Amino acid sequence: MNFYDTDTKTRKTDTPFSKRPAVSVVIPMYNAAKYLNECVDSVLAQTYKDFEIIAVDDGSPDNCAAIIESYDDPRIRLVRQQNRGLAGARNTGIRQSRGRYVAFLDSDDSWHPEKLERHVGHLDHRKDVGVSYSASAFISEDSQPLGLFQTPKTRAVKAQDIFCRNPVGNGSAPVIRREVLDAIKFIRPETSGHYGHQYFDETFRQSEDVECWLRIALSTQWKFEGLSAALTNYRVNGEGLSANWKNQLASWERSVSNNARINVDFIVKWENLARAYQYRYLARRAVQSRDAQAAAELLKRALNSDASIVLREFGRTTATLGAAVLLNVLRPQRYDNLERQVVGLLAA
Repeated sequence: MNFYDTDTKTRKTDTPFSKRPAVSVVIPMYNAAKYLNECVDSVLAQTYKDFEIIAVDDGSPDNCAAIIESYDDPRIRLVRQQNRGLAGARNTGIRQSRGRYVAFLDSDDSWHPEKLERHVGHLDHRKDVGVSYSASAFISEDSQPLGLFQTPKTRAVKAQDIFCRNPVGNGSAPVIRREVLDAIKFIRPETSGHYGHQYFDETFRQSEDVECWLRIALSTQWKFEGLSAALTNYRVNGEGLSANWKNQLASWERSVSNNARINVDFIVKWENLARAYQYRYLARRAVQSRDAQAAAELLKRALNSDASIVLREFGRTTATLGAAVLLNVLRPQRYDNLERQVVGLLAA
């Protein structure tokens, strides 16, 4: 039995592909059926065609594996494993991949048709860039554009930007050189239950991506650089966001501790500011899930940690503050109506 206990299936053939693809697209799947066709179809619609798709069924209880098997495309491979979480599914996909670039796409998100073409061109041209990412457009649960965007810093990105603001943004935005992943891989002792290389730390069930990005920034010389076009469609789902903010914060705290082992002086210098931004981020998610009390508490923590976020990002910070205040003073229906009006104006 393999250390990751997988059953790999290649569509239409059980023999390895003779040609190594340029890009390996890793799609982790758990309860993924609702959006999976949209996700996979967005990859198949790419203008850049030299890719493989590695769909990792992470012990999912739904029919996501059957959906993947319904595709008649030799570039798609299905990998099955016992449930190990998002980090474990991504790690399995990386180990199964053969491309010189590895792209990640969460099963509820999708891509703009030019996503891979733009990133491959970027990485081919900029040999010092190890992680290429893009801006993202927010979509609703029924795949409608919300007129809102994740627009991160894209140039002159430093380690403190990764720590404080996570410009990569979400798990469906980055395309990464294989050399970067090779540089950060590690093996845990056998007592952990995993007997091979890890890239994302499988002891994390949340914040595994931000832990990985900061580890790359602190332990390698590879640069992060982004594309300003919104090439990723990121699905907004408010269900359960506020209920688990304490768990998410605890995971973030542990990611900080992990990376302090690499450069403790860096962490000490930037931790308060990074913590303020993290509290503000969680406050926005609490607003999305309509938890007024949590939103207010998290914003208070943010300002106590480092009030300079008001001046550093006046618009975003005051907008979050305003939303939290209104959520606490307005009736839920009135707040919902007001939010729809504001989103409509922004989308116009």
